[in-house]
Amino acid sequence: MPVAARSLGREFVPLSFSCKMESYTLEDILNKHLPINELREVKRILYGGELENLNLPRFKGTDDVEIKGWKFRASPEQLRQPRMVRVGLIQHSIVLPTTSPINHQRDAIFKKITAYVEQAAECGVNLLCLQEAWSMPFAFCTREKQPWCEFAEDVSDGPSVMVLRKLAQQYNMVIISPILERDSNKGDTIWNTCVVIGTDGNIIGKHRKNHIPRVGDFNESTYYMEGNTGHPVFETRFGRIAVNICYGRHHPQNWMMFGVNGAEVVFNPSATVGLLSEPLWPIEARNAAIANSYYTCAINRVGNEIFPNAFTSGDGAAAHKNFGHFYGSSYVAAPDGTRTPGLSRHRDGLLVAELDLNLCRQTRDAWGFRMTQRLDIYARELAEAVKPDYKPQVIRE
Repeated sequence: MPVAARSLGREFVPLSFSCKMESYTLEDILNKHLPINELREVKRILYGGELENLNLPRFKGTDDVEIKGWKFRASPEQLRQPRMVRVGLIQHSIVLPTTSPINHQRDAIFKKITAYVEQAAECGVNLLCLQEAWSMPFAFCTREKQPWCEFAEDVSDGPSVMVLRKLAQQYNMVIISPILERDSNKGDTIWNTCVVIGTDGNIIGKHRKNHIPRVGDFNESTYYMEGNTGHPVFETRFGRIAVNICYGRHHPQNWMMFGVNGAEVVFNPSATVGLLSEPLWPIEARNAAIANSYYTCAINRVGNEIFPNAFTSGDGAAAHKNFGHFYGSSYVAAPDGTRTPGLSRHRDGLLVAELDLNLCRQTRDAWGFRMTQRLDIYARELAEAVKPDYKPQVIRE
C-alpha cells in the first residue's frame, strides 16, 4: 500500500489519521460524544438494548489483553429450565516477526494462547473459539508455499491440536481450533479446517471452509480449495454448535444450512482487514442470527502482519509487504437481534457471553422465520439454476 495514504473506496485517508482511528471502537466514539440519554437510545437501536455486564476476573498475565463479558437472557418457561452456557471468543495478534523461524513463531503463539485459554477457564467458559488460522501469520496473501505450508498439521495429532486437546481436557471445555490442515492420507492435501475438541480431549469432528475468497490480498486458493465436509453440526454437552469459517459469512445459504441442521450457536472464526470488510462486519453475523434463530459468534484477529517479500493484489496497486489492519471487533449476536459491543480494534481480547439457549426456540416461536421459509421452493429452483441450460425467471415488459 502507498506509504502516505490508504485507499478507501474513492477517498484517500492519510495514514497517520488511519492509524490513530484504529485505536477507537464505535462504542468508544459514541461513549465519548453522546449524552447519556441519547447514548442509551442509540444503543437500543444499534444493539437491541444494553446487556448486563458479566463480572469477570482480571487477567493475571503480562500481555495487554481486554477481558469483557455480557449476559443474554431468555424468558422464563414453565416446562423447561434455562439452558445456560458460556462462550468465549479469543482475538489476538501474532507474537514474533514473520521472519523468525517457524517453530519460534508457533511456540510464541502457543504460549500466549495457553494463557488466554486459562483465563477463559477462570471466566467459566464452556465453549471456546479461536480466530481463523490462529497458530500462524495469515500468510496466504503472499502466495509463497515456503515457509508457510510448514504450519500445516494433522487434525488428530498436530502440534496446535495437541496443545488444545490437553487444555480442553484440563478445563472441561469444548474448544474450536481453526488450523491449516495437512491431510497426509490424501496426498498431503491442504485445507482450511476447524477442529472441534471435546471436554475429554477427544476430536469430536472437523469442518473445512466452504467458501474461498479470491479478492484483493486474499489469495487463499493458492493453498487450498473449497471444503468437502458440508454443513456439520456438532452435538456437545453444552449445545449444538457449528462453524462458518470466515468468508462463508458472506453467503446466506451457508448460514442457513447450519440452521437447517439444527445449530444453536454458530461460530465465525475470521481474519479480515479494515479497508476491505469492516462496514460489513457488524451486519452479517448478526443478520444470520436473526434469520436462522441461533446465536452467532464472530471472531477476527488484530494487528498488522508484515512479510519479508513484497506481494501484489492484482489491482494495479504497488507491491507491498503489509497485509493491512486486522480490526478485531469480535462480538456475539442473539437470535432476537440483540448483540454485544465489539472487542477492541487493535488489542488482544477475550469476550465471554453467557447465553440461554432457550432463546433460540422462543425466537422461532415469536417470529416464525423457520416455519415460514420455503425450502421446497428454494430446492426446486436451485436444482434448475445449476443446470447448463438454465434461464432466469424474468418476466419482461
